Amino acid sequence: MVEFQYNNKKYAAIGWTPFKLNFGHHPWKGDLTIQTEFPRLEEFLFGLQKSWEEATKAMEIAKETMKRQFDKKRQNPQGLKEGKDVWLEAKSIHLNRLLKKLD
Repeated sequence: MVEFQYNNKKYAAIGWTPFKLNFGHHPWKGDLTIQTEFPRLEEFLFGLQKSWEEATKAMEIAKETMKRQFDKKRQNPQGLKEGKDVWLEAKSIHLNRLLKKLD
């Protein structure tokens, strides 16, 4: 029942339920008053493919939004820039272990 409920909830990021994306329709829940139409196979497959494309676009937008929000809080306290030389403290670099792994 938990899996059923989880798969029947609309995801905010994609705007679809996993049932709708996998099967092209929501599962029957025992409501006999709902009229259901069965589309032709070509229409069904076209609709399913279109919903996958829309969900993929929505996931890309959500990914970009999450990255943008994460990058707002990310800081560069030392003002480091790409291509600049920096000094590294070598106390945590163990070359003997690295060389043994390479052999």
